[in-house]
Amino acid sequence: MDLRQMQYVVQLAKERNFSRAAEKLHIAQPSLSQQLSKLENELGVLLFSRTTNSVEPTHAGTVFIEKAAVILDAVEQLRQEMDDLAQMRKGRLIVGSLPITGAHVLPHVLPVFRARYPEIEVTLVEDTTSRLEQLTAGGQTDLSLLSLPLGDPSLTWEPLIEEEIILAVPPRHRLAGRTGGVEVAELSGEPFIVLKKGQGFRKITLDLCLEAGIEPRIVFESGNIETVQSLVAAGMGIAFVPQMVARAPGTPFSPVYLRLASAPTRTLVIASRSGRYLSKAARAFIETLRETAPGAAAPSPGKSGG
Repeated sequence: MDLRQMQYVVQLAKERNFSRAAEKLHIAQPSLSQQLSKLENELGVLLFSRTTNSVEPTHAGTVFIEKAAVILDAVEQLRQEMDDLAQMRKGRLIVGSLPITGAHVLPHVLPVFRARYPEIEVTLVEDTTSRLEQLTAGGQTDLSLLSLPLGDPSLTWEPLIEEEIILAVPPRHRLAGRTGGVEVAELSGEPFIVLKKGQGFRKITLDLCLEAGIEPRIVFESGNIETVQSLVAAGMGIAFVPQMVARAPGTPFSPVYLRLASAPTRTLVIASRSGRYLSKAARAFIETLRETAPGAAAPSPGKSGG
C-alpha cells in the first residue's frame, strides 16, 4: 500500500460516495474503484461494503481508516517541519472556529495575517465545540478557537480573550429597567433559551445556574446564539450571552442587556493537540491572534451590559 491509496480510502470514508470522493481527489471514478480493489486484494479484506445507494466502511475498513488518518497526519506534520527548515514562505493552515465567535474575532485577525503572510492559505472549519475538539485532537485542524472548559485532555491551549457574560431579557421583562447587577438566583422559574447540546456556551449557562442553586426551565434550544437573542427580544424567554455578541440598541430584535452581580466571564483560547508540531504558519497565526483578537472583546458604542 502507499500514501496515495490511504488518502483515497480516507476521502471515500468522508464522502460515502465514489463520485464525490473522486471529484475531491481530482481523479476519475474508475481509477478510484480500481485503486480500492487493488488495495483490498493486497490486504485480503474488504474495506467498504457497496450497495447501489451507499458506501459504508466495514469493521476492517474502520480500523484501516483510523490508522491511515494518523499516518497521513504524521506525514503532513513532517512535510510542514521540513518546509520550515527549508525556510519556505508558502504554507497551508486549517483553523477551526465556533461560528459566532469566529464571526466576531476572525475579522480582526485574518486581514492582518493575510497582509503579513499573503502566500499562506488559510482554510476555516466551523462547527460545534464538541466536534471541533474531536477535529483538533485528531489533527484535522491545526488550531481551533474554543472556549473553556475543554473536554478533551489531549488538547493544549493558551488564553486569548476573557469577556464578561451578561443577561439578555425581553424589552418588557420585569428586570429590563434594572440598573444594578442581577443575581442569578433571582432567575429561578424564568423561561431560559439555551444553545443545543455540544455547544460550549450551553455548559457555561447550566454551570452558572447550578452555582446559584437553581434549575433553569428551558423552553427553547437553538444551535445559534443569534437566534437565541432574537427569541429573547421577541419575549420568548431570557438567556445568558457573551458580551461580544450583544446587539447595539435599535437593532431589530434587540434584547435588553443587564450585568450579572457576580460578573462571570468566559475565556476564549486557541487550542491544538498536545505534542503536535506547530508549523511556522501556525505559530505566526497564534502571534497574530495574540495581537489582534482582544479588539473583538471591546464593547462597541451602545453595547452595554446594563
